[in-house]
Amino acid sequence: MEINTDRIKFNEPLRLESGRILEEFELVYETYGKLNEDKSNVIVICHALAGSHHAAGRYADEAKPGWWDRFIGDGKAIDTRKYFVICSNNLGSNFGSTNALSIDPATKKEYRLKFPILTISDIVKAQMRLYKKLGISKAKAVIGGSMGGMQALCYAIEQPDFAEHIFALATTAFTRPWAIAVNKLAIEAIRHDPSFKDGFYKKDDLIAKGLPGLAIGRMAGLIAYLSPKLFNRKFGRDYSRTDGLYELFGRFEVERYLEYNAYNFPKIFDPLSYLYICKTMNIFDAGRNEDTLENSFAKVKGKLHLISFSDDMLFFPEEMEEIRDIMIKIGKGNQITYKMVESQSGHDSFLVEVEKFDKYIVELLES
Repeated sequence: MEINTDRIKFNEPLRLESGRILEEFELVYETYGKLNEDKSNVIVICHALAGSHHAAGRYADEAKPGWWDRFIGDGKAIDTRKYFVICSNNLGSNFGSTNALSIDPATKKEYRLKFPILTISDIVKAQMRLYKKLGISKAKAVIGGSMGGMQALCYAIEQPDFAEHIFALATTAFTRPWAIAVNKLAIEAIRHDPSFKDGFYKKDDLIAKGLPGLAIGRMAGLIAYLSPKLFNRKFGRDYSRTDGLYELFGRFEVERYLEYNAYNFPKIFDPLSYLYICKTMNIFDAGRNEDTLENSFAKVKGKLHLISFSDDMLFFPEEMEEIRDIMIKIGKGNQITYKMVESQSGHDSFLVEVEKFDKYIVELLES
């Protein structure tokens, strides 16, 4: 599978939901497969909080493939021999698109804490600018999980003529107090870490030393993204072979797992981006520009497909069932499908238990 990575700079203002304006911005994106002559084989992939444009395949020097490589590729569910797949790095993320460490053209300095608050709608609006540049006006499908699922819902409601199918996995119509509380742990840990220096840390220092506050926040996220059953199955009561049972800071294997994953995270992910993205997720509400959710979902024209996961402890299945019920209530039952996957990996099931839903998606795409 051929991977094409590119960057586009937009020298045009992007008016944000907050009232702020980005006078210019950049998006990094990746494509797989070939665009057919009538441009009818486009599938848009939307990534989650810590994801990037690198959804599939493997770079020459890369140890691990893209984050949804089980799902996208030659001969896979999203078959890149058939579809032209595009995934862009979200505005605000630190994997190449304009973010808090980008240069503000007005001051010629990094935005840092002066970067504007973004909404999911802003991210989607920026992506639509990208497709216009590429000459793409319609997509066969938009697919995303978690924060990517929020984007998918936004496409369905605010860009109703763009996609024939919208697949929203492991997501919600609006972020509830539980998810906001999980994000709050990360926000407070980062803000009060002396190494954060009120947002004026040196990037090289973080790469070398890390940021404990971001690592602790990531631990909170990992606990919410997984599930008690997974922890029990994977770690049980196993104790680290290198640590003494009666040492104060001796660790169970589950603690070693959290430390390893969390303390490596600040080496690849920027704390300001993390703060801004958490804020974006926290304020997401599919009904924010309407009086009710019903009014918002009444705008949907395509087929909306919802997939939840039974042990998801971040966005619970009943949150997606609520969307299904609204669609039925407003007379759009023929435009909605819903499937709950019996999962064992918590919120991350949409990434790691692909074999439980990939054929289902193929059937819907080809129906």
